Amino acid sequence: MNNKHHAALAKIAEKAQESFTEKNTIREQAMQFSRSIIRLSANAIRSVHRREATKAKCLISQATNYINQTHTILQTNPDIYYAGYLAEARKEFSEANITMALLLQQPLPQPEELGVSITDYLKGLGDSVGEVRRYILDSLRRDELQQCEDAMEMMDQIYNLLVTIDFPEGVTGGLRHTNDMVRKTLERTRGDFTIAFRQKRLEDILSSWEDTTTSNKRY
Repeated sequence: MNNKHHAALAKIAEKAQESFTEKNTIREQAMQFSRSIIRLSANAIRSVHRREATKAKCLISQATNYINQTHTILQTNPDIYYAGYLAEARKEFSEANITMALLLQQPLPQPEELGVSITDYLKGLGDSVGEVRRYILDSLRRDELQQCEDAMEMMDQIYNLLVTIDFPEGVTGGLRHTNDMVRKTLERTRGDFTIAFRQKRLEDILSSWEDTTTSNKRY
């Protein structure tokens, strides 16, 4: 191997070092963005359940700033942008926005409004069903049956939408797993709601009967 080969290899090594150093820096930045988005989204969902709407919106706004910063990564390093950790962050971000809209009775945001793909959005939509279930269980404990019925309708509509997306897994990015999860959550929640509804009706009947019996005794 002559000196020209040595020089060429040295130049290639230098380029590789520069390229991978830059890429590794962007990757670490992307992972930091991902962690921040997931944390803020989770906290926003908790705030929604606590009925702290203003705090939830503030957390979503912070997460949106990080989402917007990842768009630069898409332009320069699409392989990093579509990596699992950022995809998970976009799904969690979608879930937080959708959950806030559903539980606060606001218009549903569209994927392009959130800056996410339709796959990220649909996975977040599916995961939001778990948060609706939590809302229903909390409402059952407060005997807010009408709110439960409305929330059950939301779950039905989401499931009915997702089952219409009938494409290969390679196209949808594994959406079938999300659909299965939604179906199981819906079935469990419907069972819980039915039992609670029947119990409440029985309690109302017994209470009415006791009131009638007490009234008759007075006379």
